[in-house]
Amino acid sequence: MGEDRELEELRRKKLEELQKRAELEREAQIAAAQRRAVLKKILTPTALARLDNIRVVKPEIIEALEQQLIALASSRRVRVPIDDDTLKAILETVYSQTKKEYRFKL
Repeated sequence: MGEDRELEELRRKKLEELQKRAELEREAQIAAAQRRAVLKKILTPTALARLDNIRVVKPEIIEALEQQLIALASSRRVRVPIDDDTLKAILETVYSQTKKEYRFKL
């Protein structure tokens, strides 16, 4: 009897964990879809294609970059729609701020 109860408790906990994980994934997908919709509005098709290429090459920076682009557009610090040349300039600025410098002592 005690083993059945423990097994049932483990199953219940595992089910709760899976449900929480599924809910978090769903929320992340919704947020990504909302960001994508906003990006389609503020970027030209060419700039959006460049952003998609960056997503493939540097997936670790894409979410922060998207948030920054949305913030720039909403604060009207850049003209909307953001064209490819403007996106390149923003990328150069972001890259220069995040570029790591390595120094070696001999």
